[in-house]
Amino acid sequence: MQLSENALKVLEKRYLAKDETGKTIETVDQMFWRVAIHISKADHIYKPDADIQGLAEQFYQMMTNLEFLPNSPTLMNAGRELGQLSACFVLPVEDTMEGIFDAIKNAAIIHKSGGGTGFSFSRLRAKGATVASTGGVASGPISFMRVFNAATEAVKQGGTRRGANMGILRVDHPDILDFIKCKENNEEVTNFNISVAITEAFMDAVETDETYPLIDPKTGVPIGVLKAREVFEQIVHMAWTNGEPGIIFIDRLNRDNPTPQLGSIESTNPCGEQPLLPYESCNLGSINLMRMLKQEGSKRVIDYPKLEETVHLAVHFLDNVIDINCYPLKEIEEMTKSTRKIGLGVMGFADMLIALGIPYNSEEGVKMGEELMAFINTKSKEASMRLAEERGVFPSYPGSIYEKQGVRLRNATTTTIAPTGTISIIAGTSSGIEPLFALSYFRNVMDNDKLVETHPIFEDIARTEGFYNKEIVEKVASQGSAAEIMEIPEKYRNIFVTAHDVSPYWHIRMQAAFQNHVDNAVSKTINFPHHASKEDVHQAYRLAHQWGCKGITIYRDGSREGQVLNIGTIKKEEAAAAPVNKLDIVPRPRPDITTGLTEKVRIGCGNLYITANYDDEGICEVFTNLGRAGGCPSQSEATSRLISIALRSGIRAESIIEQLKGIRCHSTLRQKGKDQKNIKVLSCPDAIGRTLEKVLNMCVKSDEPNVLDIALAMEEEKSDGCSSNCSLCSMSEFCHNEYREELTLGLDSTDKKGDTHCPDCGMKVEHEGGCMICRSCGFSKCG
Repeated sequence: MQLSENALKVLEKRYLAKDETGKTIETVDQMFWRVAIHISKADHIYKPDADIQGLAEQFYQMMTNLEFLPNSPTLMNAGRELGQLSACFVLPVEDTMEGIFDAIKNAAIIHKSGGGTGFSFSRLRAKGATVASTGGVASGPISFMRVFNAATEAVKQGGTRRGANMGILRVDHPDILDFIKCKENNEEVTNFNISVAITEAFMDAVETDETYPLIDPKTGVPIGVLKAREVFEQIVHMAWTNGEPGIIFIDRLNRDNPTPQLGSIESTNPCGEQPLLPYESCNLGSINLMRMLKQEGSKRVIDYPKLEETVHLAVHFLDNVIDINCYPLKEIEEMTKSTRKIGLGVMGFADMLIALGIPYNSEEGVKMGEELMAFINTKSKEASMRLAEERGVFPSYPGSIYEKQGVRLRNATTTTIAPTGTISIIAGTSSGIEPLFALSYFRNVMDNDKLVETHPIFEDIARTEGFYNKEIVEKVASQGSAAEIMEIPEKYRNIFVTAHDVSPYWHIRMQAAFQNHVDNAVSKTINFPHHASKEDVHQAYRLAHQWGCKGITIYRDGSREGQVLNIGTIKKEEAAAAPVNKLDIVPRPRPDITTGLTEKVRIGCGNLYITANYDDEGICEVFTNLGRAGGCPSQSEATSRLISIALRSGIRAESIIEQLKGIRCHSTLRQKGKDQKNIKVLSCPDAIGRTLEKVLNMCVKSDEPNVLDIALAMEEEKSDGCSSNCSLCSMSEFCHNEYREELTLGLDSTDKKGDTHCPDCGMKVEHEGGCMICRSCGFSKCG
């Protein structure tokens, strides 16, 4: 297996079996054999003399060649005691207290087993409606979503997968405006992605600027009206603000509902790509398109015979999962086996386009996506028909759309485009059908050594074509893409596009191209630059509707700052009143853009460079770096990190300064003679405290402090040398010209795009289908 370092790290942390002490007791090879053997056993149900060993070897080879991988719960749980293999579930939420809390209990059971849940809260009566049984009034869907959210928070899924939910409300529900704004405070319903279920009638009313009715979910009777465009613009405003709510076109989901005789589709799984009936689950898996290429002369082409063979084997694998699965609830087992839905999708699409020399944001790229998915969809139906001949059609086939078409299938659906998150990390390829997130990036933005990770295809081509060097790679890493780096040939700037380079127009075009040949739906994030307007989002939503998408999720760069750590941003005027759990203080995330200064201070060990950065909430971090003379850099770094965490945890800078100033170090104090004249601090901590005090004073004096303002102020106070009572630096014989240069260089421009960072490893996270994934360590978070 050609597994990367990150793939091995993610597998060990989240997939390999461990004993009671947390020690890993399984190798990667053993994991794949465990999965392959367990899934192949389902063949005995239909053919007692089936060659289980031979089939297991085929499954094993397909997975270890990284040609296909199933969804995470299958890799984690197949052949183990838990045995729950599905990723996607939808549970009904009935309009009774018993029904609501049954749903909460069932969701907790599913989360514990590694699955994600989707809910429609559209059946719940509106806030303030009369409750006949008690004579009281209903609290409404939003209040109960908070209860679901709290239950999810309490279930940690064994440390392998975090609980995730989708919350959906119909646009004609009386509480729709409250729902649209329910995540306005980033501390609310943090374990939910939310989407508005939009009807075709609503979209028509938006186009004609008319009102539409609000329907009492209890009686089905209209009880009011709203202006469609005003509601639509409220959805746009909130999505522009923080990426939610998303939109699902509910009538389209039900138009393609393969088993309408069983009921209507109300909700999807957490990332929106899998519409399901109440109590249904679905098993997903993805083909690695980079492994479906072959060399023909000097170019690479798609190996369609190999792709067909992989599709057939993957459909067999996923159908077996349905039979061998240990379901968390009896109702889910019955419904899932009744429709036998599977969702075969792809990953590595962006990498494949690059290998073929096709720009993602081009007509050729869109055409390739549509042709490729049409082929996979057709071949998956052929495989399902073959299984139907051997095993029979899915039990709910009578009354289904396929019975009317005269097509006998084993599975009510066969294709889905899911976010591939951690399994694409294992496969070492790009996620789902998303464009690349980055070509090259710094492995740790706070690492002075600038350890750089480079996309392997980019590095290979750059070396082959002769434009690879350290400076170009670091420039790509700092800018986030190759689009404006003229040293890279135009041909490759066009091919190596990232999510930030692709306009929303092409994002939606690509989503629509795949949706044309997918049974279920497509998980795809439509990326916007930070400066995008609300009108841009408005147009994207309307294009998604116009081009046949089943839903849309957008993300504007920098609009979800702080959500990784589930703490959000408390308004300053509310901060004092906000309750704090002193036993569970979590530091706010490092800001994406900061301002600061760097000061050179002479200590006993040599020169100490201190950088202090701040944002609009105050000082937020400190870095130190010792010159060549040596000293104790690890202790200085540890001090800086602890100070930074304390600052971002709400500890007052004044309190930290008070603790630091006055600390003495023998290596500084024992300096004699000429050196002593250059040393006006007592130790490294004392120097850090003095620098913090300086920055704090400047922050207090100005509402919008600026490093150049500080430098100019110091310039005004200097004479031939700095006076011993300099009000800004408190140091004598300090070269202000050098200091001004250090100040200018101290402006922190890291991550101007506003990308959010992983709380586990500090890497940038990717936003995908309403969730975020760290491709370095596998951390993921929905909601």
